[in-house]
Amino acid sequence: MEGSRNISYGSRRFTEPEAQDVRVEGAFPVTMLPGDGVGPELMHAVKEVFKAAAVPVEFKEHHLSEVQNMASEEKLEQVLSSMKENKVAIIGKIYTPMEYKGELASYDMQLIHVKSLPGYKTRHNNLDLVIIREQTEGEYSSLEHESAKGVIECLKIVTRTKSQRIAKFAFDYATKKGRSKVTAVHKANIMKLGDGLFLQCCEEVAELYPKIKFETMIIDNCCMQLVQNPYQFDVLVMPNLYGNIIDNLAAGLVGGAGVVPGESYSAEYAVFETGARHPFAQAVGRNIANPTAMLLSASNMLRHLNLEYHSSMIADAVKKVIKVGKFHLLFLFLFLAPSFALLGPSDYRPCSFVHLWSLQARLVRTRDMGGYSTTTDFIKSVIGHLHPHGG
Repeated sequence: MEGSRNISYGSRRFTEPEAQDVRVEGAFPVTMLPGDGVGPELMHAVKEVFKAAAVPVEFKEHHLSEVQNMASEEKLEQVLSSMKENKVAIIGKIYTPMEYKGELASYDMQLIHVKSLPGYKTRHNNLDLVIIREQTEGEYSSLEHESAKGVIECLKIVTRTKSQRIAKFAFDYATKKGRSKVTAVHKANIMKLGDGLFLQCCEEVAELYPKIKFETMIIDNCCMQLVQNPYQFDVLVMPNLYGNIIDNLAAGLVGGAGVVPGESYSAEYAVFETGARHPFAQAVGRNIANPTAMLLSASNMLRHLNLEYHSSMIADAVKKVIKVGKFHLLFLFLFLAPSFALLGPSDYRPCSFVHLWSLQARLVRTRDMGGYSTTTDFIKSVIGHLHPHGG
């Protein structure tokens, strides 16, 4: 097996033990929560690709869903028990109310790596930025009450401890990954105490990292700047609600929720999921969901487990499936343009369209990426791109 995994989190380090029973079985146990929407279909994609790649991982699958009447304290306890035992989980979007989620929703931070996929052209290409989001407090603390009839108060919680922790994580990450700038996103001009404390903590931590450039930006301006000139950003750190907004916006810059992976960490768990939490309920059962984000998340999970070979194999296969379309489109143009240039409008030959259809069929792009391929097509193509060196 490939060793244990050390995780830096703030000023602390956590080591996942090398469980001897895992060594005996020859596989890492991982908790799997398919969740709602297309989650089960995406998890099927992960299992099929892992099987084809002979990944030494054993999934411990649990189903937790309010939509499917599978949410209860008992089921939640089973899930938490599995996560505490395995330390690593891969999950879909879960439509479970906060009173059930409890500890399941208490991952300290979320990390979204927003990176353009070679071969898939969007409005902004060659993007590479990281969003780090605190996700245990802020507006999502679920502390609401009706103070008077028709008047709801929602408490926003900001603490120095957690603000310092997420800021230090952001600067540690930037240092480790060789990134040059951290941007703290806030609304301290209006929420002077709450966001003011978060901003103050970021500024204090920034002084400990003189080699990392530090800047601050108000959340509404940040949204505009991301759309106008996203290349100015490197690592962004922010409170809970702003992170929820920004990670979805940024995902849209590189192709949408179907292509951006995400990961969340606490002192005990590492959880891997899609970067933009969207259940795609309208796509359920239609075999059209894009498994790219979930497969890349699964690849990141393998890297976390120190399964570098399998991680790279799967990530490379996914990227090759997407990148190859770039060359097919070029070939379409080079192959057909001369014929169409010589023929009149009424003289287009059926064979040309046969060639066009044949070549188009080789493009493996799901509908959200402008193609016509099914989820199954994408999975088969990824499997076909595994083992590039013959095994």
